[in-house]
Amino acid sequence: MKQTALVTGSSRGIGRAIATALSREGWAVCINYIRQKDAAEQLVRQLQSEGHAAMAVQADVADRAAVEAMVRAAEATLGPIGLLVNNAGIAGQGLFQDETTEQWDRCMDVNLRGARNAIQAVLPHMLHEKRGCIVNISSMWGLRGASCEVTYSCTKAALVALTRSLALELAPSHIRVNCVAPGVIRTDMVTGLGQDTLDALTEQTPLGRLGTPEDIAHAVAFFASEKASFITGQVLTVDGGFIV
Repeated sequence: MKQTALVTGSSRGIGRAIATALSREGWAVCINYIRQKDAAEQLVRQLQSEGHAAMAVQADVADRAAVEAMVRAAEATLGPIGLLVNNAGIAGQGLFQDETTEQWDRCMDVNLRGARNAIQAVLPHMLHEKRGCIVNISSMWGLRGASCEVTYSCTKAALVALTRSLALELAPSHIRVNCVAPGVIRTDMVTGLGQDTLDALTEQTPLGRLGTPEDIAHAVAFFASEKASFITGQVLTVDGGFIV
């Protein structure tokens, strides 16, 4: 029986597509946002109009107390969290020598500490029940590295190591931990790079197109399903062949 899914950073883009796909797979969904309240509430209304259980909760995933409060609110309204998708993240481009301590710390706090905060908040129930599923959203740049995105790539590589290590630790409790590593996905952030850059990235992608948020959502939904019940500690790269 499906329970509640918490998807961090899910008011727009990849997170929004993930929350929508999971909802349509029968999960009650908690949509997390930090600033996009209107977008989050609009998604809740959309999912509820389709007959699905959903709610929106504001929380900065870097704030441990806020994350714990969000989990309590989600469980009180929707029920125990059986699936956590760590999607919230930030990125930035620039030369590494120009990066400030504040920029480094914020990226680490959101992308890595945020995942840690969310996992530790949902684990007590999962451990008690000896079941659960965690999906971390990394990036192909966490597998290969990216010039001018050093800090972002560091955090995404760390999520891969977190996935593999935690999968081993939690396997005896029947909690699965997997990771999806997106390639270049057509979101607002990527579209903002300009058409020339988009054309170049499309040309570098062997399948000849940019990915969509739904491409990532399908991968997450697979990991969350019983079809993946014997899969843990794995990284699924969804990048159109970009880093083959």
